[in-house]
Amino acid sequence: MLAAFITLFAIIIISLIITRIATIALTLTGISREVARFQARSALTGAGFTTSESEKMMNHPVRRRILMLLMLVGNAGIVTVIASAILVVANAGSDNIEVQGLVIILGLTCLLLLTKSTWVDKRLSRLITIALRRWTDLETSDSASLIYLGGDYQVSELEVSPEDWLAEKTLADSKLADEGLLVLGIQKPGGKYIGAPVATTKIMDRDVLLLYGRGGAIQELDRRRRGLRGEVAHVEAIAEQQRVVDEQEKEHGQEDEMNQDEE
Repeated sequence: MLAAFITLFAIIIISLIITRIATIALTLTGISREVARFQARSALTGAGFTTSESEKMMNHPVRRRILMLLMLVGNAGIVTVIASAILVVANAGSDNIEVQGLVIILGLTCLLLLTKSTWVDKRLSRLITIALRRWTDLETSDSASLIYLGGDYQVSELEVSPEDWLAEKTLADSKLADEGLLVLGIQKPGGKYIGAPVATTKIMDRDVLLLYGRGGAIQELDRRRRGLRGEVAHVEAIAEQQRVVDEQEKEHGQEDEMNQDEE
């Protein structure tokens, strides 16, 4: 009987951990946490939702491998959970069935509280992220592309970490506009959204910035850390943006000359 209970709760805990690992792994490939969590749970349970996000999952080779592994684990795990639950009930005597049911309910309640714990979530996520970045070759990123526009331009989300170059800077200090990046909005950890940030708005840890600009510039900003190297990277990004602007002006000038010749 004890073995059946241990098996049941162990499988549930492992399933929760696997879902968390998959969620973080998908997030590291450049999608938002909400989409990653939804897709991970859908794959593990075999729900099979068809959405535009699902198409992005299947078109990305790394994400596709993660979801396929989740589907295989989910099929085996769900069957095992059901079998373990049946085993617990079958081995329970008629006099103890209420006690066994109560133990199951209390155990599941404790697991649910653990999954809802912010303290547990933060530390477990940090450990999983470190492990994935160290022992896998995932293309990691804290930015999530939302809208792809013409050329390399896009609208993306970027989550700020304490070690990031942006952390604790005001928008005026960051001079992101000189890099060709515009901050369209800032999502605060508590749920507050700043839809029209001003120059004095301060960027803090765990803020999620809604950015517009070149994809390469956003990815470089995502990798930039505090210190002298970060400041040097900022200067280089400004120079790169100026080069892009000069090329665009040159192309426009050539187009204008061609139009005048045709006229």
